Amino acid sequence: MNALTYTAAIHSGRVQLVSLRQKSLTVARLRVLLVAAVFVAMAMAAIVRIGFLGVTGSGRAVTSFEDALLPSRGEITDRNGEPLARAFPAFALWYNPEALGEDNPLVRSPQAVAKELAAIFPDIDETELADRLAKGKAGYLRRRVLPEEANKVQAIGELALELPKETDRHYPQGSLGAHVLGYVGADGHGRVGMEAVLDKQLLDPATRGQPIPLPIDVRVQGALEDELTRGMRATNALGSAGIVLDVDTGEVLALASLPEFDPNHIDKAGVANMFNRVTNQVYELGSTFKPLTVAAAIDAGTITDLGRRYSARPYPLSGYTIKDSHDLGASLNTPEMLMHSSNVVTGHIVADLGTKRLKKVLVDLGMNERPHIELPAKGFPLWVGGDWPLLRGVTVGYGHGIAVTPLHLASAYAAMVNGGVWRPATMHKVEPGKAPKGRRVFKASTSAKMNQMLRMIVTYGTGRKANAPGFRVGGKTGSADKPAGGGYNRTSVVATFAAAFPMDRPRYVVIAMLDEPKGTVASSFQRTAAWNAAPVVGRLVPRIGPILGVAPDSSRDVDLSDLAPLVPQSKKP
Repeated sequence: MNALTYTAAIHSGRVQLVSLRQKSLTVARLRVLLVAAVFVAMAMAAIVRIGFLGVTGSGRAVTSFEDALLPSRGEITDRNGEPLARAFPAFALWYNPEALGEDNPLVRSPQAVAKELAAIFPDIDETELADRLAKGKAGYLRRRVLPEEANKVQAIGELALELPKETDRHYPQGSLGAHVLGYVGADGHGRVGMEAVLDKQLLDPATRGQPIPLPIDVRVQGALEDELTRGMRATNALGSAGIVLDVDTGEVLALASLPEFDPNHIDKAGVANMFNRVTNQVYELGSTFKPLTVAAAIDAGTITDLGRRYSARPYPLSGYTIKDSHDLGASLNTPEMLMHSSNVVTGHIVADLGTKRLKKVLVDLGMNERPHIELPAKGFPLWVGGDWPLLRGVTVGYGHGIAVTPLHLASAYAAMVNGGVWRPATMHKVEPGKAPKGRRVFKASTSAKMNQMLRMIVTYGTGRKANAPGFRVGGKTGSADKPAGGGYNRTSVVATFAAAFPMDRPRYVVIAMLDEPKGTVASSFQRTAAWNAAPVVGRLVPRIGPILGVAPDSSRDVDLSDLAPLVPQSKKP
């Protein structure tokens, strides 16, 4: 190779090397430009997205401070801070037939999956569940699933069984106080009880962070439900109802309607039991009205001498004959009438009082309108307007021909024993010194006299089985045949005992009612309130008295010395 050829080869190699370098630089520049273009495109997309969200306000939901820090629904407590209703995170069981994206949504057969779910949730109907799974329709299989249950569902290995997290409403006391609380529906709003009444406040971010106390005391509520259940089962009654009321504030310390329902598990049976017998059902409450009639007569001045004797023989009136269940003798005075529960003598007292004055007192006690309480279910009394003829007034005087709720009766008794002032019942806790003024219905002297006679009924009369040593219980029995077919069913009664304690300084009214109790061994085969409703109160008061600050004290009692000479029973050892 000559020198010229060698030189040309070297030059050619250098040209090739330069060309390769230029080509590499060009490729590098293109790559940089491509990456930059991608970043520019992404930045432009982000800017456009931000601008779109700014204009439309749409986008991914943002959790507010309130939602992050506060419960989704406020807590309800009893008067002492015990939780009655609260919200907490939970799981639900959702069936998603499209989870696998195939025609068959389940790996195994619907029957096999249903069997495994039934083992986790024993209350599930396995056959019905298998049918739902086979139909392949999306929906909830269960709304409340505990974490340990969720783990077991996951272990089944079916993708179609999803477990979305939800906020659940939990009632830690179970069915206790169910008719007071109500429940929360699938839409997140309260139903039936105070959940419905307080719905707005429980959902409002400004208020839902603070628990709302009710006047209910869970200890008193539990004792009331327990004793009513015992009385109902012992007499095979259809149902029962009861209330414990503060006579000075109108606060409801306990309210029970049985059979109950569980707000944690709303099913068909629960819905059927949601009817509130205390506030929504009206009854003819029988002889529990007699003390109210006597109080009206004392106040009006038509009874000035409690020793005055009235005929106890059958009383012909307007084509009817007023009579008692059994012979009570030729005559009775007023304390004896209440102790033995005479319809006849009550009729004579009403005849002296006059129907207009009796009607006015009952109106003042709220007997002509729905009961005053915040709960939404409130029954309207069976009340006859216009002027009452004497026969109407007489029957109303002993608790027939008028139908009211047990709550009406509780509020009326509170007015009769607290010094004569009627106040509305309330489901809101009343702060000390904040009780409503109320309206005067009876004179204070009349109230004091009625307290003596109510105590005598329990000491010597039909209410003896309600006597609780040391608690100075007073009250009145009432056994009323239930209306049927334009008349009365003589085999079905409503048995009620209306009580207060302690009678030397009444603080609480207690109503216990049994709907259609039967004569059983437990009630000595009797159906009247003296044998079934009165014992409920006699067992309940010693349980709740100490809780409410009323300690048993056998050294104290109502002074009956001025009435004792009028009642022969008081002279017996």
